[in-house]
Amino acid sequence: MSAPGAGHEFPAQQVSWQKRDVLLFANSIGVKVDELHFLYELHPNFSVFPTYPVILPFKLTDQEVIDFYARQKAVHIPGVPELDYRHSVDGQRKITVLKPLPPTSAGRKFELRNKVIGVYDKGKPGTVIETEQSIVDKESGEVYSKVLSSGFLVGQGNWGGPKGPSTVNFPPPEGKSPDAIHVVQTNMETAHLYRLNGDYNPLHATPEPGKKMGFGGTIIHGLFSWNCTAHGILRELGGSDPANMKEFQARFASPVRPGDQLTTEIWRMGNAQADGFEEVRFVTKNQTGKVVLSNGRALLKVAGAKSKL
Repeated sequence: MSAPGAGHEFPAQQVSWQKRDVLLFANSIGVKVDELHFLYELHPNFSVFPTYPVILPFKLTDQEVIDFYARQKAVHIPGVPELDYRHSVDGQRKITVLKPLPPTSAGRKFELRNKVIGVYDKGKPGTVIETEQSIVDKESGEVYSKVLSSGFLVGQGNWGGPKGPSTVNFPPPEGKSPDAIHVVQTNMETAHLYRLNGDYNPLHATPEPGKKMGFGGTIIHGLFSWNCTAHGILRELGGSDPANMKEFQARFASPVRPGDQLTTEIWRMGNAQADGFEEVRFVTKNQTGKVVLSNGRALLKVAGAKSKL
């Protein structure tokens, strides 16, 4: 029996971006000046950071701030109760990069195609919604990226739906020291910069929503931690070359608060495929050792540290 809403396709939506958006994203996730191909539009190898597609479902074609709650309220899935998306947090994300995005969408037509994988009732804790979001060239039909997402709607369970499948885990290897470590220091304004990419959820800008949801105040976007960890892995092991990242995924294990220090431990699994990509596993913790990103896995071409682009 399929899950409620499974296979439901939302209407396709146009997405667009400018070089300025690409530069802002790279700055907001901690890209360094020795990776100038992400930070300078006249660099001969100017590139979009490979995880940028995850922001487009939030941004769409906007160049102005939007009402986040109003947009989320418009979401309806057949066969599923009306849910309050003001109490939504990220569960897990996985991106598969099929083709790099051009530095700007100008002169092209790209669209977001979004379909429901399933909606699962987790009882008193809440409801999980799984979707697959693809960025597609509307005219050629080429798919540039696919993102599998799960969102968690806090306290909105017990409506009689299925519990859903258990997820596959990718724990780091036991008894092995990390092959690389990447450290990011957030500050009180980290989320205010990141939200300018198009994710204007008030939860990340002002303390009131977080207090109502039991977080005690403002928390940083889960996708900030996710994206800055992707950057750390590509920088430490992938030579900062965007072509060296094929897949990236992680589960959002606990909130990150402004001022937290994030340390990512990264392990090579030593199982390189014929195309040169190998599995990398990772875990990201805050300064107290609490895990904030778990189930971390990437497919990467290992090229060493720092970009030579």
